[in-house]
Amino acid sequence: MAGELRPIPGAPALVLEPREEDGPRYVIIADLHLGLGATPERPLGPPEAHVPRLASDLAELARRARAAGIVIAGDAKHPIVGVPPALRTVLFDFSSDLLARGLSLEVIVGNHDVGLAGYLPREVTVHAATGLVRYGVGIFHGHRWPSARVLQCESLVVGHLHPGIRFAPTTSDPRGKRRCWLRVEFPSPKVPRRGRRRIRAKEMVVIPAFNPVAGTEALNRDRPGRGKTFLYRRFLVHGNCRAYLLDGTDVGSIRMPGPELRSHARAPSGR
Repeated sequence: MAGELRPIPGAPALVLEPREEDGPRYVIIADLHLGLGATPERPLGPPEAHVPRLASDLAELARRARAAGIVIAGDAKHPIVGVPPALRTVLFDFSSDLLARGLSLEVIVGNHDVGLAGYLPREVTVHAATGLVRYGVGIFHGHRWPSARVLQCESLVVGHLHPGIRFAPTTSDPRGKRRCWLRVEFPSPKVPRRGRRRIRAKEMVVIPAFNPVAGTEALNRDRPGRGKTFLYRRFLVHGNCRAYLLDGTDVGSIRMPGPELRSHARAPSGR
């Protein structure tokens, strides 16, 4: 039986805990993108994504959830190729801050994480992009196919898509775009095979980006910009997708445009 997954109200973070066996709780986040918006004069990033603030917020979420560890499901850093010198100390200090608070830290490699491992404390565990299994839940970033072991899990957790919903703009919210959770339920047996391996997932949870200034993909568009990823083609279009805001508001069903629907498929909520 898979572990229990539940979102932390008001935050782009999941709690994973065992259902039956003893074991620690974990907070799972994705798309931290440390270094996004940084400048030579402001190496720790803009106020909304100030690195010490992100570390403090993450530690507070772990405290609220009574979690012992944190799993970052990909894109811990923002520069895609390499690690600029100014970011190296930032990555080390961010990780050290969480470790010093008594938390374990694990990172699954995302598409932005090339060269990351060499600038983290040795106590941080770095997993391959193929993901990991924890309490029967498969966790991976989403830019590469997960391992066969992950594909055998009934519950999957991914990042990478930066899911969001676009509403009508207002004076207080001119962009009208908000981060959201996406929960996908798969009606058996429609989830396709991966080669000779059957994908056993009954559900997939797509985590919103943790970094508040990271780009957000409006899912209620005719043609989502990240639609070329295999997550859409091989998972989302085969399931029943439902979106939830960070505060738990049920936004409703989201119809994912498949190849034959791409020109006219729409979600019921506003663009």
